Amino acid sequence: MLGEFKDFIAKGNVMDMAVGIIIGAAFTAIVSSLVADLINPIIGLFTGGLDFTNNYAVLSGEVAEGASLAAAREAGVSVFAYGSFIMAVINFLIIAFVVFMLVRYVNRVKAIAEKPQDVAPEVPTGPSQLDILIEIRDELKKT
Repeated sequence: MLGEFKDFIAKGNVMDMAVGIIIGAAFTAIVSSLVADLINPIIGLFTGGLDFTNNYAVLSGEVAEGASLAAAREAGVSVFAYGSFIMAVINFLIIAFVVFMLVRYVNRVKAIAEKPQDVAPEVPTGPSQLDILIEIRDELKKT
């Protein structure tokens, strides 16, 4: 059983998957920072700083009017935090679009790299010296 496990781990696809997961985790941090630090502020400029994160409905308990979601949770109030969900969906759509654009760009670069170099078409240069000599020989045989 230990030998089978060793063979399983040593297979290339398992190692490739492990590398993919590690790179994916690092890439997630980069994309999350891109969205949170660069894209969301630009979107905020156009939407007037629209942020749904603190929108919630109180299910049970008492909370001061206009209290933030964090304050309501600290007070132990049961809340339906629909605003956080809306922002998570918006962030997901932005991240998905950024990843789509990145993959599209990588595929385009890959296609260009795999495309064979355009070969110049052969230009007819006329008959070779051998062709001319054969033609002369054939003409001499006729006479």
